[in-house]
Amino acid sequence: MEGQLGRIRRESLREKVVSADEAASWIQDGMTLGLSGFTRAGDAKAIPEALVKRAHDEQFKVNVFTGASLGHDIDKLFTEAGIVNKRLPFQADAAMRKGINNGELLFVDHHLSNTSELVRGGVLPQIDYAVLEAVAIAEDGSIIPSTSIGNSLIFAEHAKAIIVEINVAHSEEWEGVHDVYDPGVLGDREPIPLMHPDERIGTYGIPVDPDKIAGIVLTEEYDSFSTIDQPDAETETMAGHLLQFLRSEIEAGRLTNELAPLQSGIGSQANAVLHGLLDSEFENLELYSEVLQDSVFELIDVGKVKSASCTSITVTEERMDKLRNNLPFYKEKIIMRPQEISNHPEVIRRLGTISINTALEFDIYGNVNSTHVTGTKMMNGIGGSGDFARNARLAIFVTKSLAKDGAISSCVPFVSHVDHTEHDVDIIVTEQGYADLRGLAPKERVPLIIDRCAHPSYRDQLWTYYKEALSRGGHTPHILEKALGWHIRLTETGTMHETREEVKPL
Repeated sequence: MEGQLGRIRRESLREKVVSADEAASWIQDGMTLGLSGFTRAGDAKAIPEALVKRAHDEQFKVNVFTGASLGHDIDKLFTEAGIVNKRLPFQADAAMRKGINNGELLFVDHHLSNTSELVRGGVLPQIDYAVLEAVAIAEDGSIIPSTSIGNSLIFAEHAKAIIVEINVAHSEEWEGVHDVYDPGVLGDREPIPLMHPDERIGTYGIPVDPDKIAGIVLTEEYDSFSTIDQPDAETETMAGHLLQFLRSEIEAGRLTNELAPLQSGIGSQANAVLHGLLDSEFENLELYSEVLQDSVFELIDVGKVKSASCTSITVTEERMDKLRNNLPFYKEKIIMRPQEISNHPEVIRRLGTISINTALEFDIYGNVNSTHVTGTKMMNGIGGSGDFARNARLAIFVTKSLAKDGAISSCVPFVSHVDHTEHDVDIIVTEQGYADLRGLAPKERVPLIIDRCAHPSYRDQLWTYYKEALSRGGHTPHILEKALGWHIRLTETGTMHETREEVKPL
């Protein structure tokens, strides 16, 4: 215990150490919590677990705000305990997903850069308790985050009180990785002074009034590890298509072998595409992203990365072991920022990022659905893909052309839910190929998307739909009564494939 108390370097705060159960008892029905954590990293652990235990004997509901998804099955346990009234801005748990779609809890899906603005502007309910994981509390009371920052800064600033979970499983060597910067109030702020991904513009810790810290809980529990799938033959092929496109940009004089700051969304496919850079000629790369996954550290290991800016680090167990054992080496490359800075449209546009995100489905004109299965069932949330897609130099969306053993085509006549309009999508990549949509009218996009990105087993159906739509005219031809017919067929029959009887010659 004495060694753990040494993490609280402001000695007057040591008297505020309490058990997780005691701290959890302060949280009452109807309150709003701001929990640290972004994609299973740096998440508050002990207080949420104590709340779940308390729910066995007491009925209560709270609003839960985070940076993104939580680890340790917290979202699952919260859902099963029935203690969530409203959740935002992102989740990735099957049980919570089911609860959201069944109407058991409310979910607010918005761009990850916007949470801080909604909190700062007083649009959302005021946060009663910010519960933040840290590796230490500095002499001035600043909170030193662990493996993510996410929304911890804005939660600390605007919560009525703060509970700090000091997690001694994380090394104090994490101190110095973070760059904490508050842009200020809308309408009364300076330009964010960030010109290059490797620049530091803020402080190492989250500055707080020490009197605002209501309690400190000592914990020792590692983050949940990433569950991403390893690259397979199809994702390797996708990576090859993306590299082919990047090389064409270099030939055209729009990029060099150093590319431009790269962003890759969370997930197996986006991670696998970055993995494809390992054996490429590209070098001296810069990352300006939300999450650093395994592929980024593989690129660092082979000397291809100049710097990597993020708001969270989410990796597999094997990779985390290597990271912990070599943290001083990786610290030279990594900078961790609040998510409103990592995802800020102004900075993304200024840096000219190349952004790679995952689509659930895309249509023949380039609209992308990232969130809703068959238009109504929430998957995880839009996350930061919209922050980057609308503002990036290159907005690239990747996905396999088929899902559910071929029953679902990722390319459809019209997406069932629009997260990214055709105006924000530059490149679509599948294992079939890539389509560069920049500067093309709707009718010019269609043949590229169908012939280069759709799976061959669905191309005839797509062409049949489009040719009939053309006969009706319009700038963006559609058959309104059939535009979502593929999704209806999937719901009714379990597949998007037409039967032979349904196919009618033109």
